[in-house]
Amino acid sequence: MLDGFEFAVFHGIISKPYVINFNFYRMKKTIVVWFSCGAASAVAAKKTIEEYGQIHNILIVNSPIKEEHSDNIRFKDDISKWLNYPIIEAKNNNYPNMSIDEIFDKRKYMGGVLGAPCTMLLKKEARYQFEKENNIDFHVFGFTYEEKKRHNSFVKFERSNVIPILIDKKITKFQCFDILDIAGIKLPKIYKLGFPNANCIGCVKSASPTYWNLVRKKFPEIFQNRCEQSKRIGAKLVKVKGERIFLDELKTTDKGGKIKSWECGLFCNSN
Repeated sequence: MLDGFEFAVFHGIISKPYVINFNFYRMKKTIVVWFSCGAASAVAAKKTIEEYGQIHNILIVNSPIKEEHSDNIRFKDDISKWLNYPIIEAKNNNYPNMSIDEIFDKRKYMGGVLGAPCTMLLKKEARYQFEKENNIDFHVFGFTYEEKKRHNSFVKFERSNVIPILIDKKITKFQCFDILDIAGIKLPKIYKLGFPNANCIGCVKSASPTYWNLVRKKFPEIFQNRCEQSKRIGAKLVKVKGERIFLDELKTTDKGGKIKSWECGLFCNSN
């Protein structure tokens, strides 16, 4: 938890000039921004650098996943130039390929009451390993203003030393889109295709027939691969009218509610 001085610093109670002078007599803190190749975490990184870059060490860290859209790499490079900061990679040493397909085949499990193994091993475990190798004082994630509950849950169950940069500044997800647009940065192509975030294509955390039919339409090869893999493993990934079914049983006319947004690396939420 923040001590009295740190709380005052991070919430603007003490002025920046005073903080800068004070740091001549104490070591700088290290803040890690976990960048997911999404709009919110990109803006969170920008605001963190603006707020604390002169007084603390800032690291921007990403855990790349093989099955993400290829345009995520372009977006990551654009964000790195915008921030004028390098983006460091954090990988699980046991899964250097960072492939969800590899995880599913090896674990013979894709998702359910125990969550998704891809999130646990390729996001969380990669973060845990990075934490062991680096002295981290504070974390920043892309929790937007409308995600206060998710932030509070993360602080309660995962890490208490989180700076809610976007929440404190009342920045919503759509405002993040606007900030990047004004900066001349194109969002990852996956957003324009109708997906709510820049996660893996064919994310097993979603049980929505609307989502999976969108995957089928935009990425038929990936949809077919998920069909075959889930059937082989025995994972019923989609829910239609309250009943779990295999992907190859999903009709193109099946629909669910509006596709919700979920993020990897924080909680393994199902939709």
